[in-house]
Formats: sequence, C-alpha cells, structure tokens
Amino acid sequence: MAEFRDLPQSFRREQQELEAAGLKRWEQLRDLSDIELSRLCRSGRAAARNLKRLRAIAALVCDLEMAPQDAALLMHAGIASRAALAGSTPERIVQQTGRLERSLGTGRPAVVDLPTARRWIERARQPLN
Repeated sequence: MAEFRDLPQSFRREQQELEAAGLKRWEQLRDLSDIELSRLCRSGRAAARNLKRLRAIAALVCDLEMAPQDAALLMHAGIASRAALAGSTPERIVQQTGRLERSLGTGRPAVVDLPTARRWIERARQPLN
C-alpha cells in the first residue's frame, strides 16, 4: 500500500507526528488503536480529532482501494466508514459530496457521478479479503 504524502495543510501537524513515529503508510495509520492515537497527541501538536479523521480516510483507502482524495471527500461529506458507504445510495452520495463541494466554493464540476458512487457502494458491500 502507498505512503501518505502531501496531506492537506489542515493535517500538517498530524503528518509530522505520524512521520516522527515512523508511520508512513496508509495501512499503518488504519491499524492504529485509540490508545496509540492518544499517544501521538501527547506532544500537543497533533489533534486527536484530525488523527481520527485520517484513520477513517486510511480505512477507506486501504479497504476499498480508493484514492486518498476520494476517501477524504467522502469522509468530509459525512460518509466516514465502509458501513456508511455500503448503507447509502448512489443518489445520496452524489448529493452529499456535491453539497460539500458547493459549500467549499471549489467552482469545479462535481467529482462524483452516479456510476462512480455505484462502484464505491458495490466495493463497500463486498466482504473484506
């Protein structure tokens, strides 16, 4: 699995803490326990909330072989887990991700269309290997 690089600026401090702890790969981040996340926060630089968000993104990246930016979009749109994605509809995914992008004022066309949302949901509904 790939290393996480070039995380958004909002995760800059968390990335520094993860790298200082020798964690550089998405699966390492996904597999961190709550206790391990708490230890990473002890320095005061990394926020527990952001580390939990990154762990949710890592789970989508690893378990569904999703691009990190797509996983981040889903997580920020309120679909932060495989179960949430599997229980959703393509229309709801398109609606939620589109609403998020409009609220951010990106001005770009929607990234998620119905066929893409269907593929993601199908992957989320498949059993883990």
